Amino acid sequence: MGILTTLLRTVTWWNGQTLNTQLYTWRKGVKVGEDAQGNIFYRTRDDKRRWVIFNGESEATRVDPDWHGWLHRTYNEPPTQKPLAHKAWEKPHEENLTGTPLAYAPAGSIRRVAPVERSDYEAWSPE
Repeated sequence: MGILTTLLRTVTWWNGQTLNTQLYTWRKGVKVGEDAQGNIFYRTRDDKRRWVIFNGESEATRVDPDWHGWLHRTYNEPPTQKPLAHKAWEKPHEENLTGTPLAYAPAGSIRRVAPVERSDYEAWSPE
């Protein structure tokens, strides 16, 4: 690990975990499980705190609904111990893609249609 990487981990939180979070996790964390995206979920030994260490960008919508319920104490057992039943019509979890090139664009959106060369407009240019 380089000096720059260590410095960035000390002061940034959006690229995984900071150095302080890593130390806290090492000292007090008990690994509970991991989701399909590689996010790792922890709790303290007395189960007073629960948290997630993201695999990559820290974006809350990347947490599956099952794990979200466990993090917010809707369920006491993590999905690794007691998986939730899913309906056949349920789609798999997908993170919020707003603001990315993969965001939804309805039919007729300028993001779906290639720009058309206009023939009714001539740009002014100083002579």
